[in-house]
Amino acid sequence: MTLIKTSVLTAISTIIKMIAGFAINKLVAVYAGPSGLALIGQLQNFVSMSTIMSTGAINSGVIKYASEYQIVDQKKKLFSTALKISLFSSFFVALIIMISRKFIAIHLFGSLEFINVIVMFSFTIILFSLNSLLLSILNGQKEIKRYVLSNISNSIFSLILVTVLTIKLGLVGALYALVCNQTLVFFVTLIFVFNSEWFNKDFFMKPFNLDIAQKLFKFSLMAIISVVSSLGSILFIRNYIGSHVSWEDAGYWQALISISDAYLMVVTIPLSVYYLPRLSEIQDKIELKKEIFNGFKIVLPIVISMAIFIFIIKVYIIKILFTKDFYPMLDLFGWQLIGDVIKITSWLFSMVLVAKAMTSDFIYAEISTSLLFIISSVYLIKKFGLIGVTYAFTIQYAYYLVLMLFINIKRGTIV
Repeated sequence: MTLIKTSVLTAISTIIKMIAGFAINKLVAVYAGPSGLALIGQLQNFVSMSTIMSTGAINSGVIKYASEYQIVDQKKKLFSTALKISLFSSFFVALIIMISRKFIAIHLFGSLEFINVIVMFSFTIILFSLNSLLLSILNGQKEIKRYVLSNISNSIFSLILVTVLTIKLGLVGALYALVCNQTLVFFVTLIFVFNSEWFNKDFFMKPFNLDIAQKLFKFSLMAIISVVSSLGSILFIRNYIGSHVSWEDAGYWQALISISDAYLMVVTIPLSVYYLPRLSEIQDKIELKKEIFNGFKIVLPIVISMAIFIFIIKVYIIKILFTKDFYPMLDLFGWQLIGDVIKITSWLFSMVLVAKAMTSDFIYAEISTSLLFIISSVYLIKKFGLIGVTYAFTIQYAYYLVLMLFINIKRGTIV
C-alpha cells in the first residue's frame, strides 16, 4: 500500500477526528472559557502520558515487528507477549494513579476539586491500554480499513460523550468524558480485530517470550522518553503560564496548540499509519532514502500551504472554533505556524530513528530538545510575555531539525 493510498483511506478518519476535536474545543470554550480549555489540555496531556505508560510503551515496537514478521508463529509470540506486558503495565499504572490521586489533581488542576476525575481514570485506563495495543496490531498488520474505522468510532464516541456531559455538567462533565471514552471504543476495536482474516485466539494465548519482550522494551525506552519529555514539557510550560501569567493566557496557548494539532493531523495520521511500518520493513539503504524523500515531496507542500491558509483566515478560525474571548491569541499564530512546518520536516527524519531502533540517538534528541523548549520558554515568556512561548517552539524544532539531519547523515540514511 502506498503513501497516497493510505492518505486517501485515512482522509475521512482525519476529517472526522478534526471536526470532533474542534467541536469539543468549541463546547469547552463556550461553557468554561479559556481557563477551562487550559485545564482540558492538562488532562489530555496527562491521559496521553499515562496511556503510553500503561501499554508498557511498546506500541511502536508492535507496529514494527508485526509488519516485519512474516511467520505466523512469530506473530503469535509477539501479540501474546505484548498483551501480557500491556495488562501488567496498565494494572501497575492504575495503582500508581490511585495512590497519587491527590498529588496529581493538585499539580494538574491546582486544587482537589476534580480529584474524582483522576479516580475514574485509574479504573478505565486498562481499556485505554488495550485499545491502543489493538490499534497498533491493526496498523502493523496493515489492516488500514479496520484501523481507520476504529479511529472514526473513537472520534464519534468521544464527541457524543463530551457533548452530553459538558452540556449537563459543564467543565467537570468534559473532564469525565475524556477519561471514559475508551470504555466504549475498546469493544468496537475488539470486534474489528476478531473479524480480521488472520485472527484466532492462539494469537494471544502463547506464553510470555523473553526475547520478543526485550526487543519491544527497546521501543519502550524511546516511547517513554518521548512522551515524558514532549508532553511533560508542555504540562510544565502550561502550568508555568497559568501560575506566572494567567490561566486565561494558558487557555489561549492551549487553543493555539489544538489548532496546530488538528490541521497537522492531515499529514501526521497518514504518515504514522504508513510511514513507520514502511520504514521498518525496508532493508536497502537506497530504497530507504527514496522513501524518505518521497515523503518530503508529498508532505511539505501540503503543510506549508495549510500553514499559510490558516494564518490568512486566523480571525475567522477563532470566531468559528472558539469565542471572542480568545482574540488575544491572534498575535501567537505567526511563529507557531513557522514552528509547525519545521516540526513536520524534522519529524520525517525522526521516524527513521524509531523505525531502525536508534535508541541512544533518539533519547538524546528528545531530552535535549525538550529541555531547550522549557528553558527558552521560561526565559522568553519573562522577556516578551505569552508570545515568547511561540518563539521557543520555533527554536526548539529548528534545533531538532538540525540534530535529525546530523544523526541521519552520520548513520548514512540520507546520503
